Amino acid sequence: MTSEDFETISLLAHNYTGIVLGAHKRDMIYGRLARRIRSLGLSNFNQYCALISSPSSPEISFFINAITTNLTSFFREPHHFDFLKETVLPEIKRKNDRYKRIRIWSAGCSTGEEPYSLSITVNETLNMAQWDCKILATDLDSNVVNHGREGVYDITRIDALTEQSKKQWFYKDSRNPEVVKVKPALQQCTRFKRLNLLESWPMKGPFDIIFCRNVVIYFNKETQRQLFDRFANILGDGGYLFIGHSESLHKVSERFESLGKNIYRKKF
Repeated sequence: MTSEDFETISLLAHNYTGIVLGAHKRDMIYGRLARRIRSLGLSNFNQYCALISSPSSPEISFFINAITTNLTSFFREPHHFDFLKETVLPEIKRKNDRYKRIRIWSAGCSTGEEPYSLSITVNETLNMAQWDCKILATDLDSNVVNHGREGVYDITRIDALTEQSKKQWFYKDSRNPEVVKVKPALQQCTRFKRLNLLESWPMKGPFDIIFCRNVVIYFNKETQRQLFDRFANILGDGGYLFIGHSESLHKVSERFESLGKNIYRKKF
């Protein structure tokens, strides 16, 4: 992979996804795309760059899946779920007691651990038989979206959960003791969709809660400003935004107030 090849790949990655590939990502990109190039029977990166240069190329989807980094776990950054359970959901319960409606968006859901953690938290806090709850789970990578929709995980993925949570929300596959599947109660209110955050959004909102954690770190400041402005537009007044531990809205958006620990609330 020549320097020119990497520059082309970086430019196309930014054009298609908004992701900024710094020079420190060169080895990672080489490893991920080299496998794809071999599987396509191509001879070099230059040929691959030509293949993905057309936005209508069917290879674009494979390219995006290859360059996207997916790192997640159940109840990652647990203080966010504690705040959700102890503060946000009781507040929504008081405010929406008449209509009993709640809308949550996991933007950058990866393989589904985050939206299912949200579903567990909501199920354990609200009487779901009475509430109209919908959790939207979206990601740029179609492979991880399909994984999340299936809800099947290696049994080691739930090691950190309590025995009660394991029994209540997962069941083992009798044909394969090495995997578990989330129970239907968690899937009933959760919908997985592929979505590029930088393109048009089919949903109208308003959302009560948005989790977008460890996603904007791949975007430049201007792209971040645009995205957080759109989040503010689709959140209801006083809605909550949760971002990753290494992310910040400082000098990026003035439409939210910080509550600490990377939790923000939309200003009225």
